[in-house]
Amino acid sequence: MKLPISKRLLRCAELLPFCDTVADVGTDHGYLAIHLLQTGRCARVIASDLREKPLASAKNNAAAYGFSEAPSGAIDFRLSDGLHNYKPGEFEALVLAGMGGDLITRILADAPWLEGGPYTLILQPQSAANELRRWLGERRWAIRRECLVRDGGFLYGVLSVCPAGGRELSPGEQYVSPALRREGDPLFPDYLARVTHALELTVRGITQSTDPADQARAEYYAAALEEIRAL
Repeated sequence: MKLPISKRLLRCAELLPFCDTVADVGTDHGYLAIHLLQTGRCARVIASDLREKPLASAKNNAAAYGFSEAPSGAIDFRLSDGLHNYKPGEFEALVLAGMGGDLITRILADAPWLEGGPYTLILQPQSAANELRRWLGERRWAIRRECLVRDGGFLYGVLSVCPAGGRELSPGEQYVSPALRREGDPLFPDYLARVTHALELTVRGITQSTDPADQARAEYYAAALEEIRAL
């Protein structure tokens, strides 16, 4: 029976290091956890969700593919709001996928014990990716790799992050990270065109605003657009 896993989750799995334990936060249907165990990417998954219903679905799917629950099985299912029900050192790698960049930021901010730890964070924002990159840069967390994936007609970035060793990012780098430019991804030209077009529309709209509060925002978007056009 073939696992109906999405392209974006497969891309997340590809960026994960081989390790003992992966935390899959917001596991939903549990397909990523199942895939990681099927492929030997890790020996154990802590799969959590905020709600009972998707967690029950994930448990059923895992059982259907031959994976049982902890303590004797390879998947530890748990209810958790973000990382609230996790402890430092329980995993080597963390996946936050299929949620907005603002929610990813909140989950990371609520777990200060990640700071400087020996963790690999795989982050796949559905929206507000620039805000997530800005937050990472402000905390000097390093984006080591960033790849792209097209799934369901949308183009997503997938980030591999280390919670140390980074630097602040300029406005343009918050939209197109240095890691993404280094990657040489075949989807990069399409991504760059989309980002440029979106920023052009934003700058055009905000510069027509009469609200003084929009002035600082206009400068930020204009600076980002100027950087990106220079690439």
